[in-house]
Amino acid sequence: MNPHLDQLHPYPFEQLRQLFSGVTPNAALSPISLGIGEPKHPTPAFIEKALMHAMAGLAVYPNTHGGEPLRVAIAGWLERRYGIPAVDPATMVLPVNGSREALFAFAQCIVDGSKSGALVMSPNPFYQIYEGAAYLSGATPYYVNSEPGRNFAPDFGSVPDDIWARVQLLYVCSPGNPTGAVLTLEDWRQLFELSDRHGFVIAADECYSEIYFGATPPLGALEAAHQLGRSEGNRPYANLVVFSSLSKRSNVPGMRSGFVAGDPQLLKKFLLYRTYCGGAMSPPIQAASIAAWNDEHHVQENRALYREKFQLITPLLKQVMDVELPDAGFYLWADVRRTGLSDTEFARRLYAEYNVTVLPGSYLAREAHGLNPGRNRIRMALVASVDEGLEAANRIVEFCKGL
Repeated sequence: MNPHLDQLHPYPFEQLRQLFSGVTPNAALSPISLGIGEPKHPTPAFIEKALMHAMAGLAVYPNTHGGEPLRVAIAGWLERRYGIPAVDPATMVLPVNGSREALFAFAQCIVDGSKSGALVMSPNPFYQIYEGAAYLSGATPYYVNSEPGRNFAPDFGSVPDDIWARVQLLYVCSPGNPTGAVLTLEDWRQLFELSDRHGFVIAADECYSEIYFGATPPLGALEAAHQLGRSEGNRPYANLVVFSSLSKRSNVPGMRSGFVAGDPQLLKKFLLYRTYCGGAMSPPIQAASIAAWNDEHHVQENRALYREKFQLITPLLKQVMDVELPDAGFYLWADVRRTGLSDTEFARRLYAEYNVTVLPGSYLAREAHGLNPGRNRIRMALVASVDEGLEAANRIVEFCKGL
């Protein structure tokens, strides 16, 4: 067996299952889960229709590179969304079966685990796939804590040069999970300069990019690179790739449809890797994805639903805990110390007494540099309907006031 498997931590939802073991929730109240970031808004009918009309594609083997029409649709969306120069769909775009599998597989392609002291860096708290990808590639994770004073963006400036020299891959999540933090242009300038100096690759996870609350969309990695003069030349977007997905943008998590885009040299190697691991997208999924990437109306409607929920729910919860509207994404990252409970105690008692599930923040982070930045925080995924979200918020307020 691969010995690195023994380094993997239990997934947060397995930890939550163990936390709730032996607890019987209040049967007088219907269950409401804010624990899992699974979109619950309806899938747009036109996407379902495109999928059904392409069922003949089940009779053929898909190409790992994906069909040209899908790559063209993705390239066009990137150009429109981020205002960047023409993206070559042949060399700079690779469809994948959801960003999760691609984020994991990318480390297996990029990291040279035979090099002593190899590091894979990620924010802390983080999406646990980054950590697992690091271990299975033979590297060691290095965590950069989020900073409340920086609106929960990681403080990359705190990392010593001797650590950067060992980093082979940096995972960045912007907008962040679970904090919602969006990196600024100056943040990107710093990371690109560090990448140029030390030679590491940047993997930018942007699956929450289309859920935001202000008038200005979150800055993307390719957009930042273009603004900083890194989109032209023999190797555009050198050492930078972005990962995105339709799951949150279009409410189709079950389609498992996403893409990787950026540095053509890296994508050439990643495509070679994927021809061996069989990561080809089904033709009907490709057809439905083309329809989704080519339409923005449903994305605007989806965003409006999230805005309504956050505008109604955030002020309610502020009565009893320290929580603010995030930059973007569909999570609230709340400090529950005012309640006198730890994050795990809060989650367990809320589930038992009010049948509402939230995720302890400490499950999403690791002890690093003397602290676990998720401790005493909870993550709430506002993914259900407005009415259900308000019901959950009112139960949480009642629970906190009764402590």
